[in-house]
Amino acid sequence: MSATPARRSLSAVTLLALLVLSGCATGPAHARRISAHQPTPSASSFAPSAPPSPSPSATPTPAPGSLDWYLSQVPTFPDAPPPQPVPLPPTTGSAPFWHRLPTDQKVAFITIDDGGLARPSDVADFVWRARIPVTMFLNSPAAEEHPEYFRQIQVAGGVVENHTINHTSLAGRSYDYQKREICGAADRLEALFGKRATLFRPPFGEHDSTTLKAAHDCGAKAVVHWTETVHEGKVRYQTPEKVVRPGDVLLMHFRPALMDDLLAALKAIHRAGLTPALLEDYVL
Repeated sequence: MSATPARRSLSAVTLLALLVLSGCATGPAHARRISAHQPTPSASSFAPSAPPSPSPSATPTPAPGSLDWYLSQVPTFPDAPPPQPVPLPPTTGSAPFWHRLPTDQKVAFITIDDGGLARPSDVADFVWRARIPVTMFLNSPAAEEHPEYFRQIQVAGGVVENHTINHTSLAGRSYDYQKREICGAADRLEALFGKRATLFRPPFGEHDSTTLKAAHDCGAKAVVHWTETVHEGKVRYQTPEKVVRPGDVLLMHFRPALMDDLLAALKAIHRAGLTPALLEDYVL
């Protein structure tokens, strides 16, 4: 017996509803909070891939050096504690200078400098899929030459901060020169990435009291040094204990071995019983 027109109409409506629900259920398998100042993934050509779904069957061992291999080497961290922002000193017209953040929370911070030498292609996807909080201290000419690369990392959760225009030593230079280098880079980076830098790192770490005043006058809340460096997959400690401590800042650069450096930093932080956290969550 053929269906009545009313039943056919009801069946069509039911099928359409199921298709809509099915479409809603096929969203991305991986989600990450992106702070409001960052561009949304739709505003960039970067399409971060989702972590692979668990499979009951055995999966092949990823090839060494592949993105999947790096992801397989990332240690499992406990959740980072709710950030407790560090208190800024009373306003004196100069930005504070920190080798490490004055916090006792079990966190450490990953920072990447420069941007002009090398830009490994898998970094944005690695940062996204491994959920690595990173702060990028960029020279503005490198950022202007390769903006889409750094925007991809920004969309993946990274934050852009200030590392001057010309990457020259500031110590001993006039206030006007230092202000041009710091404010000029801050202006350019804000135009490129939609956020004014609130942290500053002087090239080579070289600075004087004029640097701290100029940084403050250009909008920096703090001038950030480092406590460990990472190069070609090796962590170099600045203290005899040779362990990452709470509040430590790890420095690496946009160089060919950046993927190895990120992995080495993660492993060192994990060995110390700490969790990587975002620098900007602690300096508000």
